[in-house]
Parts: sequence; structure tokens; C-alpha cells
Amino acid sequence: MAELAKEAGITVRTLRFYRERKLIPPPRREGRIAWYDNTHLARLRTITALLERGHTLNGIAELAEAFDHGRDVGELLGLGEPSEETPVRLSPEELADVFAGQATPENLAASLDLGYLGTDGSEIVHVSRRLLDASAALVHEGIPLADVLSTARRVRDHADALADLFIALVLTADRTPADLQRLRPLAKTVVEAELSMAMDRRLRGQRP
Repeated sequence: MAELAKEAGITVRTLRFYRERKLIPPPRREGRIAWYDNTHLARLRTITALLERGHTLNGIAELAEAFDHGRDVGELLGLGEPSEETPVRLSPEELADVFAGQATPENLAASLDLGYLGTDGSEIVHVSRRLLDASAALVHEGIPLADVLSTARRVRDHADALADLFIALVLTADRTPADLQRLRPLAKTVVEAELSMAMDRRLRGQRP
């Protein structure tokens, strides 16, 4: 414990307090000896970084619990299926910075539930660089992250319906999943064009 506290730059008393608050996982025990590893050190450095960013210990405890019970990256990304999205690895403090302090336990839980976030040791994995960047841009425009995530859930439902329509169109008796993958860009083109025209119609309708 003394060695871990020294590496983390905190006192043993503070480390005991964090243990009592369950901010760090318990050590591996061999008889009377408690062994800590780099996972504990990473968590302690994360706690320090989040405290410096204005998070409370109660909030950090809730975040830690969410991380500990979140899906791991293997479950999040499936069994290595090909995807056009690029996952992003973040530390908890980097995630807090990306969303300007709105990485609350409630928003984190919503992101985990949507399947946007998973965990890999002390790191967080976001499934899509494009979705992460778009969400962060909306937050920096003043839109609350909670509203972004709520809308994302509705978008997910519509996206699933669109994917079902395209699959039903392509996968006839003489076509295979390989054809579906080959024609996938056409589905994206149709959806992007239709969304663009729909935005135009809405904007014209709002003009005085």
C-alpha cells in the first residue's frame, strides 16, 4: 500500500480512504500480503485528474462503478466483424475533457446502454470516432450531452429500420451477404441524400 501511494503521489491515509469509498478495486491477496498492480495505479491517477477537473468524490465513485460494470471492449465490438467505424481509446479524464464536464454517471450509463462505450482495463473505448467527434461538437455548440444521447437512441431506431429495408431489398434469393457488403455504399448514399433533402424541406418550411 505504501509503495502504491508513493507511485500515485498521495498519502497512505488518502489511499485507505479511497479503498473505504470503493473508488479502487480490492487488491489481490496472498495470505497477509495485499498486491496492487498498474490497474490500481491508473485508477488513482484518474481520480486525481478528475478531482483537478472539479469532479466530486461522490461523482467519481459513481463513474468508477459504471466503468467496473460496463461491457468490455470484446463484447462491445463483437467477434471482430468488419466495420467502417474506427474505435477510439480514451482515459476517463480524456472523456471528461471531450464532453466539457458533462461525462456524468447518468450520461455514462446512457452511453454504455447505447453501446457507444466499453472498457478495456483502465481505458474506455468509444465505438466510433465519427460519432464521438459529432457528439462532442454538438456539446460544444451548447446542446446538453443528455439531449444528444436521447436523440441518438431515436436515431438508432430509425437507422435499424433503414438497415432492415436495405437488407430486404438486396438479399433476394440469388444474392448473398457478400453482395450486401458490396452494395452497402449505395445504401449510405441514398440515406445521406434523403436526409439532406429532408433538412432542406424543414428549413424552407421554417422561413417566414
